[in-house]
Amino acid sequence: MTHVYRERLLLHVTADLVILTIRHSALHVLLVERGTEPFRGRLALPGGFMRGDETIEETAARELREETRLDADALHLEQLGVYSAPDRDPRDRRVVTCAFLAIAPRLPAPTAGSDARDATLRTVDPFLTDGGSLAFDHGRILRDAVERARSALQFTTVATGFCGPEFTVSELRGVYEAVWGVRLDPPNFHRKVTEADGFLTPTGRRSTAQGGRPAALYRAGPATRLTPPMMRPRSRVPV
Repeated sequence: MTHVYRERLLLHVTADLVILTIRHSALHVLLVERGTEPFRGRLALPGGFMRGDETIEETAARELREETRLDADALHLEQLGVYSAPDRDPRDRRVVTCAFLAIAPRLPAPTAGSDARDATLRTVDPFLTDGGSLAFDHGRILRDAVERARSALQFTTVATGFCGPEFTVSELRGVYEAVWGVRLDPPNFHRKVTEADGFLTPTGRRSTAQGGRPAALYRAGPATRLTPPMMRPRSRVPV
């Protein structure tokens, strides 16, 4: 019997975070300016190496806390995928990353981590067409994350994760429009989301926003899947 010897690899594992939020009716992502090589001065997704006493989920939660001051338990946080291309990190070591998608409502002003010069919120669209402007393979990871979010809005109730504890249907519609890049018909949208089983729970209160009639306030309902689903329009229309 012939045995094929394969060299064992010493792997370094990181957790990278795609932290999405909505500002000024547009989908934004949290990015950091790298303060060290490689890619010094380039924008990148926040993240870091897994420590010896952590699981990868704990690494992601720690990085989220350090980069945004937010608690992972209070957000929608899910594994996006594993990225292991041999040349994804130009340093003389093999680095595999587990990417996570985090959805944050009204993300506060970010602060830079220990190896970053600055942290900023940027609209996602420029990086979806020119992902190479981000360090490493973070352009690909961001594209995958945005597509995951767009798809999830069709079949799950994750859209409420972009909202605060209480929100109006108009604010929820703004989430769909920002993530999908479309205009939605307000009456049709209102009917669909209020009739979807367990999607929204009325609070019995109304908004105090000035200018116009106060709108009914809702909070996220108990459902995690949308029944019926909210299908994404086939073509994107600038909002």
